[in-house]
Parts: sequence; structure tokens; C-alpha cells
Amino acid sequence: MEFFRIRKDIPFMKYALILNAISFITFALAVFFLITRGLHLSVEFTGGTVMEVAYTQSADIGKVRSTVSGLGYSDVTVQNFGTARDVMIRLPVQKGVTSAQQSEQVLGALKAADPDVTLRRTEFVGPQVGEELVHGGLMALGMVVIGIVIYLAFRFEWKFGVAAVIANLHDVVIILGFFAFFQWEFSLAVLAGVLAVLGYSVNESVVIFDRIREAFRKYRKMSTHEVIDHAITSTMSRTIITHASTEAVVLSMFFFGGPSLHYFALALTIGILFGIYSSVFVAAAIAMWLGVKREDLVKAPPKKDGDPNDPNAGAAV
Repeated sequence: MEFFRIRKDIPFMKYALILNAISFITFALAVFFLITRGLHLSVEFTGGTVMEVAYTQSADIGKVRSTVSGLGYSDVTVQNFGTARDVMIRLPVQKGVTSAQQSEQVLGALKAADPDVTLRRTEFVGPQVGEELVHGGLMALGMVVIGIVIYLAFRFEWKFGVAAVIANLHDVVIILGFFAFFQWEFSLAVLAGVLAVLGYSVNESVVIFDRIREAFRKYRKMSTHEVIDHAITSTMSRTIITHASTEAVVLSMFFFGGPSLHYFALALTIGILFGIYSSVFVAAAIAMWLGVKREDLVKAPPKKDGDPNDPNAGAAV
């Protein structure tokens, strides 16, 4: 389905150097903020107190969150657990306050707002669990990157695999840079969003790479940068339709999903926007600079013995 079709190829690769310079500066700033400011990790990574409380009726998550925040907890996580009447509350570690004292304080505030609330369980999550989550997240990220390289190397050519990985890591680092600069809370939901962006971005790169391969087969007189320009231009309608519809869903989560989905949707929004940019101006340009050519993707058929078009046919051995 196409809403429009661009008849003349847009010379994207003509401005590849300038656009990639902007991309490199953005990437460098993201790395700088990650080193100097670091990520504002949530309770899942830093440890803290986890409480489960139950209400007789459906719990008002917003009211519970405001009650707990009124006690001075700025980084509290409140969400339904199991049913609409069960609520899980994650509290960050406070110096000089034990886990039992935290749970008693919070439960007292909740009972003041609703006497029918009961405490199901409370437990302390140590920093060791957070370290395991960080290690698991990095392992997942590494496995995704390796899988992308292997997949694209087999389906296309190793140059495309390298280009896609650089572009995807570019997206991930920039997302993390935004969270470091603004000190937004980095939680497991955000980590899931980052991993989702990896898959989303590589899908866009695969579409463009596949169109590049088709153009190499179809237009033999085009140069490499002309083939890439044609491939990107021919996918513009598809790109706009796909990303606009996806972004509409993500923005609905951002505005109406509540605090639980706020940063998850924010990570996806940043990733989708930079994913489009990286697929066009980073992955394709890097593949071009790595020297991808028609022979890499379109193998010449083997010549048969006695082929009259073979200049060496019939030559003396």
C-alpha cells in the first residue's frame, strides 16, 4: 500500500557525510553524559523494599502513588500485581531506615487513606539482584547484536551486518544518553523498550538492504550511491506509513498509559525517531563507505563450456 510515490530519487547519499557528522556528534554527547552523569537506575537495579498490599475493591493506583510520594519517596514504583485489587509497591533504599520501618510507614499512610487495605508481604531486594539484572540486560543486548550480524551476513553480506550493528548501537546509546542527561528513571520496562528498539531498527535496515539488492539486480548502469538513493526513496512511503502508525500507538501509551508506561513509551519514541534516521543515514552510508558493490550481492552465473560469449572458449590448453 502506498499513499504516494516519489518519482525522482532523492540524493540522500550526497549529504551522507554531513548527516553522519551530526550523528557522530550526537553519539559522542550521549557517551559523554553516560560517563559523567550516569543512569538514574530504578529500584529493580539498585535494591530496595518491595511491598504487596491488597484492597477490597479495585485499587486507585494514582491515589496510592500520591499517598506514598507524600511520604518523601520520589522514585517509587506502584503497579497492579495479579488482579486490580492487588498492588505492588517498590521503595528505594533510605539511609538509616530499615525495610521493616519503611513498610510500616507506608502501610500506615495507606490505612489512613483506606482502612481496608491489608499487607500481603514485604521483602528487601538487595543490590546483588540489581547487579544480576544489569548483567542479564547486557548479555541480552550482546546476544541481540551478535544475532543481527550473523543474520545479515547470511542474508546479505557482512558489510551490511557491520553497518546495521553500528546503526543499531547508535540508537541504543543515544536513548541511554537522553536518560542520562535528563536523569529519567531507568527501569526494567525501559530496558525492554531498548531491546525492542533494536529489533525495530534492524527491521527497517533489512527493508532498505533488500531494496538495495533488488536495485543492484535491476539497474546495472547505476553506481552504488545511486542504487542506495533509489532504494531509500522507493521505501519512503512504506517508512512513513509504518512508523507513523507505530508512533501513534506509542504516543497513546505515553499520554494515556500512566506512569508505569511513561518511560517505556518515551524510550520507544526516541528509538523510533532515531531508528528511521540511522537506517537511512547511518546504516546505508556505512555500507556504502565499506565498499559494498553489485558483485557482493549479485553473483554472476557460472559460464558453461563452449559458451560463444566466453572470449576464452576454444582457446588451446
